[in-house]
Amino acid sequence: MISKKLLDILVCPRCKGELLLEEDKLICRTGNIAFPIKNDIPIVVMKEAIDLGSN
Repeated sequence: MISKKLLDILVCPRCKGELLLEEDKLICRTGNIAFPIKNDIPIVVMKEAIDLGSN
């Protein structure tokens, strides 16, 4: 589980926007991308980003 304190300081590496916790990933609504969480560690690097398309 990711702490609230960590979530408060993490930002999207592309747009510096807020990241929202959803299940097993962090979502950037501004950039429309997601970052995985593996073994309770957020992988917030563009190489690991998942394009969410134009939902």
